[in-house]
Amino acid sequence: MSDHPGAMSDDIPMFPLGTVLFPGVYLPLHVFEPRYQDLVRVCLEGTPEFGVALIERGHEVGGGDVRFEAGCVARIVAAAELDGGRWALGTVGTRRVRVRRWLPDAPYPRAVVDDWDDPPPGPDAARRLPEVAVRLRRVLALAAEMGEIAADATTPIGDEPLVAGYQMAALAPVGPLDKLALLCAPTPEERLDLLDRLLDEEEAVLARRLEGG
Repeated sequence: MSDHPGAMSDDIPMFPLGTVLFPGVYLPLHVFEPRYQDLVRVCLEGTPEFGVALIERGHEVGGGDVRFEAGCVARIVAAAELDGGRWALGTVGTRRVRVRRWLPDAPYPRAVVDDWDDPPPGPDAARRLPEVAVRLRRVLALAAEMGEIAADATTPIGDEPLVAGYQMAALAPVGPLDKLALLCAPTPEERLDLLDRLLDEEEAVLARRLEGG
């Protein structure tokens, strides 16, 4: 049973990865494992979408992984076939989903998923957005100063709270489990609150390192 009455359920191909995808965010992929080459061909012949779920344990290649049950649907917006059946894909996250059940890999993973819509953002989200965006840019600049691999601190961020919250979650220099928690936040306001706390912690760590502490 879905936790979300009225949510649409779909049986879709799934691509477990070591990264978290957010709605509205671009994700490039290099597909080289044969079963995921099959997944791409099936998607391109039909609906050019598949689900992305974070791997809890195991590896992206060869199976044997354990997968989290929250994810995001990726839509293929560009595809180039390479030597050996490999694919270079450009994808964009379209909507958040929750896995109802995993189906047998045959040959690639599939799952029955429910759409997991966010409630509309309230006025508090619009109020919080600018200050969280400023903190994000500050932390990204600090990370770059420390020589860490991080997103560009000048990356454009939208002004619609739901979309911007997802964009900032993707840009934030935090680990995959923190990103998963951001994806799973129940409301846009709670996502911004969590992001602000995570950025505060990361800023403190970077500041200590910068001071030689």
